Amino acid sequence: MAQNPPAGSPRIVARLAYDDVGAAITFVEKAFGFTEGEGARVGPDDNVLLTEIDVVDSYLMLGKTGSHGLKSPKTSGAASGAVIIYVDEVDAHFERARGEGAEIVSEPTDQFWGDRRYEARDPEGHLWSFHEHTKDVSPEEMEAAMRSFSK
Repeated sequence: MAQNPPAGSPRIVARLAYDDVGAAITFVEKAFGFTEGEGARVGPDDNVLLTEIDVVDSYLMLGKTGSHGLKSPKTSGAASGAVIIYVDEVDAHFERARGEGAEIVSEPTDQFWGDRRYEARDPEGHLWSFHEHTKDVSPEEMEAAMRSFSK
């Protein structure tokens, strides 16, 4: 019987649509430090249809706009979601992304649930939220923090 999911594959894989998948590959490699999966590219270099980007212990699929009815925020005019990725050394990751031209939506900030995070947009408008878990928060601390937001 086949293993489900296949060996080395996470149970959830996000797929983002891009008008120019090749440019997206270059951007996420330079700005976010990710790498394209070996042998993952479908289509010629000048018209990549689909690929996988390795992200720590997972991967994302980057595919051409139009496939499966998906559209790039550049095409649709709005982002419809965000990719949340836990990285090590989120402040250094932020500096790299900013230095490589990522549009910074929010700078690294400590969050009440124990994460430090920043958000960036790629050139086609996808929202990327990068987190580092910096402290464990007790249920009591979490509840008190959430109460303070509702006032």
